[in-house]
Amino acid sequence: MMSIVSCAYVDVGSALDTILGGYAHMPGLRLTCEQACRLWALNDARCQGMFDALVDAGFLSRGADGAYVRSC
Repeated sequence: MMSIVSCAYVDVGSALDTILGGYAHMPGLRLTCEQACRLWALNDARCQGMFDALVDAGFLSRGADGAYVRSC
């Protein structure tokens, strides 16, 4: 029997690569966590956790409107 995975990214590493790549290849990208979840098929908790880590690392900044933008 084949199992179906509801999330496009099973492991955190590939999801993180996708987020980093999205921001690297699309200068000026501004996404809320909700938008990123839809775009990259992530669940809310995983997406928020990765965004928090990327803010802590200085890669992303969170604006007053809640959108995340690249800091570097």
